Amino acid sequence: MEAAYFLDTYALIELLRKNPCYKPYRKGKLITTRLNLMELHYFLLRNGWKKEADFYYHYFLKIVVEITDDDFKKASGLRFAFKKRNISYIDCLGYVIAQSRRMKFLTGDKEFKDLENVEFVK
Repeated sequence: MEAAYFLDTYALIELLRKNPCYKPYRKGKLITTRLNLMELHYFLLRNGWKKEADFYYHYFLKIVVEITDDDFKKASGLRFAFKKRNISYIDCLGYVIAQSRRMKFLTGDKEFKDLENVEFVK
């Protein structure tokens, strides 16, 4: 069985930066959400890369999964459970989507370093 990962925005950015630590994660089943693409788009715009922002938004659309109402409710519950951590709604959503689809949550976000089902890569 091939590896399967949910790419959070941190992971998407590191893949684009060609971080060598992320090279092994270019293959396998990869998913993300439109919300993560929105964050990626904003990051690229903020850095002055308008053409790249539009290009990569559309490029990664092929790996976008739909978000269910159950995903939203579980993410809200997770954010409440970890209210002392600085975890965004979008990251909570990605984490629960990864869990529900039996995938690893790929990130370099320190808030997830000690959680199960996380592939933490800097």
